[in-house]
Amino acid sequence: MASCLAEGKTVITNAAREPEIIDLQKFLNRMGAKIVGAGTDIIEITGVNQLKDVSYTIMPDRIEAGTFLCAGAITGGKIKIDNVMPDHIIPIINKLEEAGCKMEIEKKSIVLEAPKKLKSIDVKTMPYPGFPTDMQSILVSTLALAKGTSVVIENIFENRFKYIQELTRMGAKITTEGKTAIIKGTRKIYGTRVMATDLRGGAALILAGLVAKGTTEVQNIKYVLRGYEKIDEKLNSLGAKIIYKEGE
Repeated sequence: MASCLAEGKTVITNAAREPEIIDLQKFLNRMGAKIVGAGTDIIEITGVNQLKDVSYTIMPDRIEAGTFLCAGAITGGKIKIDNVMPDHIIPIINKLEEAGCKMEIEKKSIVLEAPKKLKSIDVKTMPYPGFPTDMQSILVSTLALAKGTSVVIENIFENRFKYIQELTRMGAKITTEGKTAIIKGTRKIYGTRVMATDLRGGAALILAGLVAKGTTEVQNIKYVLRGYEKIDEKLNSLGAKIIYKEGE
């Protein structure tokens, strides 16, 4: 973004390849920028004198879509996600299918039908187009009630297992060794008061609360609201019973 109005050419090497980078390039080029290479590891920006006003519709949020698919999976339900780009979440789709979910995939929608009991799976987070690190905690939560033992390896970010302590307080059987989380599926987890330590970890606790026996209270919810618009209303429309208390 800074390079769009810089004098001369700027080259970014080792660039991220996520679809959001391509979408940003499309948006800025629509405004008059000169950018090529988004979606590869080398992006070249030729500076221009000014940018113009435009109207632009951003791409759907692939992590939000993956989160709601996992909500359907963890509850053993059936869910349809509209306004989604299936090509952007292929690793998520593949892992949920591996866990036993049935998928009907169309151009901009996905229907997921979950089994009564998910199967255990192994997952490694990787840079795009691999399994996204932002879905790691959400998938770990989803696998807490799966049959068997799952292994999840976090290859991108350190300290992304903070939420696991909160899940274990709900009765999940999860241990960590370095960058590896080992999830032994259990029959039940139980509602209690837990603390969101980050955006995705907070979402993972909400999903756990959907299937926990009793009432789950997720505190520090400000992290979750930063990345999910009206998550309580959307889940309630599917049959969840969530009460959002502002300021908590």
